[in-house]
Amino acid sequence: MNRPTVSERCFDFGNLLVLTLLMIVTIYPLIYVAFASVSDAGQLMAFSGLLWKPLGFSLDAYAGVFANPMILKGYANTFFVVTVGLVFNIGLTSLGAYALSRKGLKYRKPIMLLIVFTMFFSGGLIPFYLVVKGVGLANTLWALIIPQAINTFNLILMKTAFESIPDALEESAKMDGANDLVILYRIVLPLSMPVVAVMLLYYGVSHWNSWFHALIFLQDRSMYPLQLVLREILLQGEASSMAVGASDTDAVLLSVTLKYATIIVATVPILLVYPFLQKYFVKGALIGAIKG
Repeated sequence: MNRPTVSERCFDFGNLLVLTLLMIVTIYPLIYVAFASVSDAGQLMAFSGLLWKPLGFSLDAYAGVFANPMILKGYANTFFVVTVGLVFNIGLTSLGAYALSRKGLKYRKPIMLLIVFTMFFSGGLIPFYLVVKGVGLANTLWALIIPQAINTFNLILMKTAFESIPDALEESAKMDGANDLVILYRIVLPLSMPVVAVMLLYYGVSHWNSWFHALIFLQDRSMYPLQLVLREILLQGEASSMAVGASDTDAVLLSVTLKYATIIVATVPILLVYPFLQKYFVKGALIGAIKG
């Protein structure tokens, strides 16, 4: 085995240094928010600079977050949108991808051109709003699910992955009397689980972080998803209103740590999902990208 040369060692050291710095820059904001959320509000307000440990220890901010009924309601609405949305997303995307991956489909190339066209051009926000309102979805959680049922990029990614499956499997299944739905759900999808995991992650994160469509289509505050509740707290002074029964000074102090606790409450659940999908993520993304 050849020993690495000096230039190779320098290159490896440079890569390690750059990646380490990138990791620190990426992780530190999360560490800061986590430490700030459990810090004493008075000490945190007086502190300036980098935060490497909690300043004191207090869970008052988390108590204040969960004292707001809109947080739990926002969680419930977001879980509904994510769960039902993923069913629509995976079901419709897989149907479209399977149809477009079949070589015998008539007008496949013109259809693909029309689909790709939507990635670069759209009707605009006002026509989009008028269409959603015209079909009766405005001020319902379905306005956050149905219009985003299929993402063009994800459709192309899944279509490319389906095309990598050998045609012999489909032919043998048809000889046994299987129709296209049986082939899709019993052969193609089980063999494409890495890509399905990628789709679950892409669509799930998109639903979890979505707030703009909720801001446009929802007027009833009881339907607000978690991210819109978070936005309301951070931008419209809801943090101070959570400190019910406290003095004005205490309310101001609590609002300092409350925003950090709210961020943690909103982001931790989706972060916990990623490790379970990580082993499929790279493989699934590559399968959908290397075959044209």
